[in-house]
Amino acid sequence: MIVGNIEGIRNSILEELEKIHTIRTSKDEICNVEILNIIARVSGMIEREVSVAINRKGNVTSVAIGDSTSVEVPVIDISEKRLSGVRVIHTHPNGYCNLSALDITALLKLKLDSIVSIAINEDGNIIDFSLGMLRLYNNKLEYDEQMNLSLDEILSINILDKVRFIENLIKTNDVIEDTEEKAILVGADTKESLEELAELTLACNIPVLKTVFQSRNKIDPAFFIGRGKVLEIASMRQIERANVIIFDDELSGSQVRNLEAALGAKVIDRTTLILEIFATRAKTKESKIQVELAQLKYRLSRLQGLGTILSRTGGGIGTRGPGEKKLETDRRHIMETIYDLKGELKKIKKTREVQREKRNKESIPKVSLVGYTNAGKSTLRNTLCDLSARKDSQGKEKVFEADMLFATLDTTTRALTLKNKGIITLTDTVGFVRKLPHDLVEAFKSTLEEVIFSDLLCHVVDISSDTAIEQYKAVNEVLRELNAIDKDGILVLNKIDKATEEQINSFIEFIQNDEEARSQDIIKLSAKTGVNLEEFLSLIEEKLPYNYKKVEFLIPYDKSSIQSFLHRNGRVISEEYREDGTFMLVEVDDEVYNKSKECVVKIVE
Repeated sequence: MIVGNIEGIRNSILEELEKIHTIRTSKDEICNVEILNIIARVSGMIEREVSVAINRKGNVTSVAIGDSTSVEVPVIDISEKRLSGVRVIHTHPNGYCNLSALDITALLKLKLDSIVSIAINEDGNIIDFSLGMLRLYNNKLEYDEQMNLSLDEILSINILDKVRFIENLIKTNDVIEDTEEKAILVGADTKESLEELAELTLACNIPVLKTVFQSRNKIDPAFFIGRGKVLEIASMRQIERANVIIFDDELSGSQVRNLEAALGAKVIDRTTLILEIFATRAKTKESKIQVELAQLKYRLSRLQGLGTILSRTGGGIGTRGPGEKKLETDRRHIMETIYDLKGELKKIKKTREVQREKRNKESIPKVSLVGYTNAGKSTLRNTLCDLSARKDSQGKEKVFEADMLFATLDTTTRALTLKNKGIITLTDTVGFVRKLPHDLVEAFKSTLEEVIFSDLLCHVVDISSDTAIEQYKAVNEVLRELNAIDKDGILVLNKIDKATEEQINSFIEFIQNDEEARSQDIIKLSAKTGVNLEEFLSLIEEKLPYNYKKVEFLIPYDKSSIQSFLHRNGRVISEEYREDGTFMLVEVDDEVYNKSKECVVKIVE
C-alpha cells in the first residue's frame, strides 16, 4: 500500500512503487541501489517527493508519496532511551540534497535511525545525497548532517554500527531533547533595521547566532537575496546549528517555500516575528482578538506558500496565537473566522464609544501617550499615576513595564487630577515599530481610535537611542495613517538619564529643521528617575483646553440635591455652611452651570 498524497498518480506508477516492498536491503547498508533508482525515477516523473522507510532487518515498512513526514513511523519519547529502528530515504526533486526543516524535525521527533535525502534533477537522475543522524552534545539530542555525498560514499557507510553507537550513548546518559530555536538573521534594508530585528528576536526569547546583511538594489523574486547568498547562509546554518532563519522584510509565500527548500530550515519574516510577539504578549480579550485577526489575514494569502510554519510537525515561532494552520485549511473557514472576529471587535468598539461618550459628556480632557515601542510610555504612565492619580484610581493594577520591545499591548486609561484643571484621562497605547505590519495597524484601529479622539498627544521618544530620529518618523507615519498627525501635541524626550548631550542636541536640531515638528512643545525628562515630571504635568495643564469656570453658589438647605449634584459633577474648591444655606466655590462646565443656575451667586473671574 502506498500512503501519502497519491491523488492524480497513475496506477502503473503506484504498482511500480508497490514492488519496493519486496526488495530487501542488507542490514548494514543504508538502502538498496534498486530502491534508490526506482524512487528517483518516479519522483522525477511525478515531480513529488517519494519516501521509503526501512527497518533494521532491511525490510521496507512504508512507501509514501510526499515528504519525509508522510511515512508511517510512530513517535518515540526520549524517556524510552532508544531509537525508532527505522531509517527514511526520500527524494528532493528540487535538486537540493540538504535536509529540509521538516526532515530535521522528523529525525528529532520520530527518533529515526537516520534520514537520507536524495537530490534529483528533472530527468530523475541522482545528483548527490545528504545523511542525517542523531548525536549527543552536552547530553542534548541533536542532529548531524553530512552533505553532498556520492552514491559510492552513501553505500559504503555501515549504518548499523553508527546506530548502535548512538543508541548505546542514549541508554547510558541522561539525555534531553534540544528543542530550543536558534536564529540567523538576514537583512537587505539597513543595518539599523537588522539590529532592531535582533531585539525583536530576543524579545521572542530566541538567541541570535549570526546576522547577515546584503545591500541590494533589486530584490530577487525567488530567493529575496539571491541564490549565491542563500547557499552561503545554508552552509552557515549547518555550522552554527541554527534551525530558524529570520528575514528583515516581508516575504511572499513562494519566497518562503523556495528559501526553506534551499536552506533546510524554517524561514520566517519580520511580520511573522512581530505577530508572534503580539500573540505571546496579548493579555486582554480585545488584544487577543486583534492579534488573531491580524494573523489570519496575513496567513490567508499565504496558505499555499508557508511550508514548515503550517505543517503538522512544525513548532515555535508562527504557530502560536490562533493555532497551527495546515496547508489544507479551508479558505472559507478562515474567512468565516475573520468575519466572526471582526464582529467581536465591533462590539468592543461600541463599548469604547460608550465610555468615550460618557467622558465627553463629563467634559474630561483626554491625553494619550504615543511612541515607538520601548520608548518608556508604560513607565511614564505608571509614574504619573503615582504622582497625581485620583483616589478612586489608586490601587488599580499598574501597566507592565520592562526594557523590551512590545512589553505591553493593552491600551489602558486612568484618571489623573491636575493642580489647576481638575480631572483628565491618560491613555497608554500600543507601541509602534518600523515596518509595522499593515494588518496589525488595521486590527488595532479600534484601540488606536483613542489617539484620534484625544485632546492632546504626548509623543514619547527614547532620546538615548541612536535611531531616535528614525523611530520618531516611524511613529509619525502611523499617526498620518490614522489622520492624527495634525493634533496638538507635546514632544517628550524620555530617558535623558541615559542619553548623551550629543544625542539630545542632534535630535533637537533635527526637530528645529522639521516643519511638522517645529511648532511642538518639547520637554526633556526621565520617567525612571522622575526628572522634570512635575514640569511635564504643568505643560499638559497649559496645553489642554479648559472649559471650566469658577462659580460661587449659595444653596438653600431645602435644596441639598443641588449640593450633591455639584459634588458629583464639579470640582469643589471650598464649602462653608451659613445661616441662609451652604456656600460653595466650584469649578463647573457649561452644562453643570446651567442645571444649577438658580443657586449661582456670581462667576469668579
